[in-house]
Amino acid sequence: MNQQGVRIAILVEGETEKAFQETLHSFLKGYLQAQQIPMPTLRFIPQRGRIPKGDKLKRVVENLLYHDGYDAVIALTDVYTGTKDFQNAADAKQKMNTWVGNHPDFYPHVALHDFEAWLLPYWSTIQKKAKHNRAKPGSEPEKVNHDRPPSYHLKEIFERGQCKESYNKIIHAKAIFKGQDLTIAIEACPELKAFINCILRLCGASEL
Repeated sequence: MNQQGVRIAILVEGETEKAFQETLHSFLKGYLQAQQIPMPTLRFIPQRGRIPKGDKLKRVVENLLYHDGYDAVIALTDVYTGTKDFQNAADAKQKMNTWVGNHPDFYPHVALHDFEAWLLPYWSTIQKKAKHNRAKPGSEPEKVNHDRPPSYHLKEIFERGQCKESYNKIIHAKAIFKGQDLTIAIEACPELKAFINCILRLCGASEL
């Protein structure tokens, strides 16, 4: 690893996940500085709503590794995609690995069942922004399922609230995350923790 740290490309579905970048950077900065480890270069690369499948994903990953010189590529997909592509988190990771050819520098990860699960731990903030006291949908964010995924609950509370605006994935996700302690979501969401630990391992840091 060089003095600037590892270079990691992170494939995400869209701009919503990119809104998470600032909060992630803030968390990593504090965590890695305490261990005197250089910050990684993280590039979030939106994929127009869906992580590519099959040979297309393999081409994207290999181009980032061999042409653009990244040390590692992480793919972050929702398990709930509006299709029947993935049965569960393990199935999604296995399929992405297979599509890429089990490349040692490729790391498949998931948001279960969608990215908004990682916002649910900050429900009091969501209530304030939506101006509604609707109850939190369960105590385990990543078990809010396919039938009514986390994004559905965000949409519903904003539509019922007095904020007079619909839930906007890009605007509100960033606003909900702003200034939050990411460890709260990490401890509530095992798949988020796995994603964070992957980055920490690549940096040579101790895991959470």
